[in-house]
Amino acid sequence: MTTAADELAAPLDLLLTSAAVGPLRRFAPNAAWARMATGLAARPRTLGHRATQLAGELGQIALGHSDRAPSRRDRRFTDAAWTQNPVLRRIVQAYLAAAETAEALPSDAELNWQDKQRMTFVVDNLVEALAPSNNPVLNPSTWKALIDTAGLSTVAGARNLIRDLSTAPRVPSMVDPGAFEVGTTVAVTPGAVVFRNEVLELIQYAPQTAKVRTVPLLIVPPVINKYYVVDLAPGRSMVEYFVQQGQQVFTISWRNPDARHRDWDFDTYGAAILAAMDAVRRITRSGSAHLFATCSGGILASMLLGHLADRGELDRVATFTLAVSVLDQSRAGLASAALDERMAAAAIASSASKGFLDGRALAEVFAWLRPTDLIWNYWVNNYLQGRTPAAFDVLFWNADTTRMTAALHRGFVEQAMTNSLTEPGAATMLGSPVDLGQVTVPSYVVAGITDHICPWQSCYRSTQLLGSDSRFVLSTAGHIASMVNPPGNPKATYQVNDANPQDPEEWLRTATTGQGSWWVDYVGWLSGRSGRTKVAPKSLGGAGLDPIEDAPGSYVRES
Repeated sequence: MTTAADELAAPLDLLLTSAAVGPLRRFAPNAAWARMATGLAARPRTLGHRATQLAGELGQIALGHSDRAPSRRDRRFTDAAWTQNPVLRRIVQAYLAAAETAEALPSDAELNWQDKQRMTFVVDNLVEALAPSNNPVLNPSTWKALIDTAGLSTVAGARNLIRDLSTAPRVPSMVDPGAFEVGTTVAVTPGAVVFRNEVLELIQYAPQTAKVRTVPLLIVPPVINKYYVVDLAPGRSMVEYFVQQGQQVFTISWRNPDARHRDWDFDTYGAAILAAMDAVRRITRSGSAHLFATCSGGILASMLLGHLADRGELDRVATFTLAVSVLDQSRAGLASAALDERMAAAAIASSASKGFLDGRALAEVFAWLRPTDLIWNYWVNNYLQGRTPAAFDVLFWNADTTRMTAALHRGFVEQAMTNSLTEPGAATMLGSPVDLGQVTVPSYVVAGITDHICPWQSCYRSTQLLGSDSRFVLSTAGHIASMVNPPGNPKATYQVNDANPQDPEEWLRTATTGQGSWWVDYVGWLSGRSGRTKVAPKSLGGAGLDPIEDAPGSYVRES
C-alpha cells in the first residue's frame, strides 16, 4: 500500500505546473518514451520472457484453466457477470494478465527515477483506460441500466457527456452541483465574520461549551479550493468537533482572486495571515494562538513562522500543526519527476498571461492522478449507466474550485524547482530569511498513508526540518479523507511513534496503531498546551472588531 501511494503521489505546488501547461503535454511522447523503448530493446531476454509468460497465460485463460480473478477491492468488476459469464470472465482475466505485464515494463527497462515515474503514469493511465468495464458493449451494468430504463439511460448518458465536455475541467462530473449549498448544508457551524480585508475573511465560531480554553486556534486553509473542507456537513466538520471540545476556533476564508490580483504573492498572503493573527489576539486577549495549516496553507504558514522566528516574535504562536502539507519537495512523486525548467517556465508564462491559474485545470490534474476512482468510475456511472453521481460533500467541495494569483503560482513553482524551504535562508517571507530550523514551537504533523497528492514520506520530512519536537500522526486514509476524519468510524485508525528517526520507513516499522480518529488524539495534545479554561464569551468579536455578517461570509460564495 505504501509503495503504491509513493508512486502516485504528487505535491500540490508541483501539480500547479502540470495544471498550467495543459493535459496533452502530460501524455505526449517524449524522451522518456524513447529511453524506455531503448531500455527494453537492450534487454531482449527480459522482454521475451514477459511475452512468453503472457502468451502462456492467455492460452490457459482461453482454455478456461486460469484461476486469475480481480481483487475483491476492485470495484470495477463487482457485478457477478464479470466472474460467472464465461466470456466476460475470460475477458477480465486477459485484461488483468496484460495489465500486469504492461505495468512491469517501466521497471524492466531499468529507467532512472524520473523516467520511471513519468512512464508509470502513462502506462497506468493506458491500462486504466483499456479496462473492459469502460467498454459500453462489454459492461453488464450498461445493459442492465438500458433494460431498467427502457433505453432512457442512453439518452441521459449522452446528455451528461455533452454537458461535461462543454465546460472545464472536461472530466466526468463527480457530484451534482445542486447536491449541497454553502451555508445551508455545508459550512454551517454557527459563527460570524469578525474581520475582513482585501485578501481574506476571518470567521470566529460560536462557543458550544460553557467554558473554553484560553489559547485560540486559527486554521489556515489551502489557497486552492474553499476553506470549508474543515467545515463540511454537520457530524463531519472538523471545526464543529473542535468547538464542541471547548476550543476557541477561528478560520481564514480566502478571497477567490481574479486578474486584478495578479501580483498577490507570498508576502501578500503572509501579511494577511499576520493580520488574522492580530485580530484573533485582540478578540481573545490571548498573547498567542495555535496555528493549524493545511496543504498549501501549510507552506505559507511555515514561511510566516520563519519570519516570526527571524524577528524574535515566535512567542505569538503557541503550537504549529501541519496537515497533509509538504515542505521538502525532493523526490516527491510523479509531478516532481515530470517537472523541469522548461516546463516550469511555460507554466509561469501561462498563468502570467491570464493573471491567475484556473483551479479547474488543477482539478483535472488531480482527477488524472487517480483515473480509476475519479475518471473511469464516473465514466461508467454518468455515461454508460446515465446516472447522476451520488451526493458526497467532499466531492462537492473538490468541485468548488478557486483561482490562484499569477505571482503566488510563480512563487510556488520556483520554490518547488529549488526546494528552497530545505535550505536556511534560501526563501524569504516579508523580508526575512526563512530557516525552518529556527521554528521551535511544538508541532503536530498529520499525513495520510494513501495520499495521492502529498506523499506521507514527504510530509514526514517536515519533522526533520522544523526545529521543534514534532508529533507525527499517520492516518490510514488519503489526502482529504485523512482530514475529514470524524470520530465514530470503527474502521478508522492512525499510527504514532514516540521517536522521529530520519528514515520515514523506520518510523513506520516502529509505530504503534491507535484506534479511531486522530482528531481525538489532536484535541488531547492541544488541550495540554492551551492554558487554563475560562467562561465562554457571550458574543462574538470584540476589541473593536464587531461581527460583520454571519458565517460562512461572502468570500466563500465568490465563483
